[in-house]
Amino acid sequence: MEHDLTRVELIKLIAVATKPLNLRGVRLIKGYLVHLDLTGANLTIANLSGADLTGANLLGANLSGANLIGADLTGANLLGANLSGADLTMANLSGANLSKANLEGANLNMIRLEETNLTGANLTEANLTMAHLWGANLTEANLTGADLLGASLIEADLTMANLSGANLIGVDLIKVKGLK
Repeated sequence: MEHDLTRVELIKLIAVATKPLNLRGVRLIKGYLVHLDLTGANLTIANLSGADLTGANLLGANLSGANLIGADLTGANLLGANLSGADLTMANLSGANLSKANLEGANLNMIRLEETNLTGANLTEANLTMAHLWGANLTEANLTGADLLGASLIEADLTMANLSGANLIGVDLIKVKGLK
């Protein structure tokens, strides 16, 4: 696609397009995409930096390699979404559902993941430096080789999470559940 798209154009496209929607490489910088249904959409290498995707439905969407720097995905549904290699630096995903999402190698530097559901998520080799994961559910999440330098996991649930080879230097683990 590789061109700028307005909210109106996107809504028209969603209405007439065959599902799943192919938005590969689209530029929606600072786009207002609140509560849009992008179920299964192909958003690989899309530029969604600064976009407002509050409450959006991205169930099973492919956002691999996407630029989501500073995006707001508060309360978004990303169940089973592919965010491998995506850049979510300083994004807000508080209250989002990332169950079974693939975030392998994603840049989650200084991301907000408060009260976020990351049950069974793949965070292998992800950069979670200075991430805020207060109250996040990381049950059965794979954090193998993840960089959590200076991250805050206050009251997070790490029951059966795999932290093999993860960098936990300076991590705040106050009242964390499930660590043995």
